[in-house]
Amino acid sequence: MVGVTDVVTNTAPLLRDEAAASAATAATASGVQVRTLAEVADLTAVTRLFESIWRPAPGNQPVTSELLRAMVSAGNYVAGAFDGPELLGACFGFFGGPAKGGLHSHIAGVATAGHGRGIGFALKLHQRAWALSQDVPVISWTFDPLVRRNAHFNLTKLAARPEHYLPDFYGPMHDGINGAGDTDRLMAVWDLASPPVRAAARTEPVRFDAVVLRTQGADVALEAGPDGGPVTGPADGPLVLVAVPPDIEALRRADPGQGRAWRVALREVLGGLMAGGAEVIGFDRAGWYVLSKEPS
Repeated sequence: MVGVTDVVTNTAPLLRDEAAASAATAATASGVQVRTLAEVADLTAVTRLFESIWRPAPGNQPVTSELLRAMVSAGNYVAGAFDGPELLGACFGFFGGPAKGGLHSHIAGVATAGHGRGIGFALKLHQRAWALSQDVPVISWTFDPLVRRNAHFNLTKLAARPEHYLPDFYGPMHDGINGAGDTDRLMAVWDLASPPVRAAARTEPVRFDAVVLRTQGADVALEAGPDGGPVTGPADGPLVLVAVPPDIEALRRADPGQGRAWRVALREVLGGLMAGGAEVIGFDRAGWYVLSKEPS
């Protein structure tokens, strides 16, 4: 008789090969070479790239080359996406307990010059293939739930799933992306061998259409009102939609008060639903979290 352990052992090499092939295909499609980094010059380039993306206040670097060097020497993950000699994207993650039970992807970013090419997708698939080669089954990371493009990328393109809503997780960050407000985050968990993640790696992700779901009776628990501000609604049914604004970063600059109002509303509605047991099952690119209140 073939046991569960035997099946996992027998299929692991196939999964690793599949993940490596998906990563190579994504890198080729985006016109970059993705590779792990260890040399000080490369790690310094990564820190400069992150600074150019986040534009931090003086003395508030997202990460230092010394830290990256130490992390790499301890067996953690730092990778860069290169177009020839030019570094266009990078990703950094470290192991969490117990004993390589999961990789936490702390920071990833793509330079403006690399936008629209799928470089972020190539980096994450490289990270997935690397983790699976280390027999690591799960990668986690945090993201701002108000940033629509990140929610779509994480929950649709990658098929990660949020497990926790974390209010003001990092405290004030004072950079060009986060501003000076509360840093609420969703903790996304990427089950690397799951069927949805494998399908997403083949560029066949599950997609949701909020318009269709509304016609089918989904409740709208949060949406934009006539002035663009948040308006709450019922969340009684088994399927619930929660909206985010089109561009929260621009909104924070143009109308900080309305930006804060969206932060509070999303914390109360999305955070409250998740605390009550609702599960985020996807994201419509038009700006809607899709939640199910029924058991998986």
